[in-house]
Amino acid sequence: MITGLTWLLAFQVVGEVIVRVLDVTVPGPVAGMLLLFVFLRVRRYGDDGSIVRAGSALLRHLQLFFVPAGVGIVAYLGVLGDHALPIVVALLGSWLAGLAVVGWTAVGLERLLGKPRDDLGRAGEG
Repeated sequence: MITGLTWLLAFQVVGEVIVRVLDVTVPGPVAGMLLLFVFLRVRRYGDDGSIVRAGSALLRHLQLFFVPAGVGIVAYLGVLGDHALPIVVALLGSWLAGLAVVGWTAVGLERLLGKPRDDLGRAGEG
């Protein structure tokens, strides 16, 4: 378990170093996660490896990672209350924009690939 956690943290640190050296706008942990993905794919890492076991253990306790966010919301409740309208507008606007982009992307890919959807209630036929 400690070995797996060490590997996970090492990839995060390497990602952070690469991002800072290259001065790119990607978060370091994201770059580290990409490097970890490539590493696991190249080595054909099995499900019984220490990295996979450590990652699975972290995923079992994923709900604990939401505690700092909840504490932040409670700590800044006054600020959130003062700026509730812009926050709600930004949340709804970004949600709608994301929904539209995903929809347009799906339709564009269907047209590009020539594979129309077949989910219009024809499941019972045949």
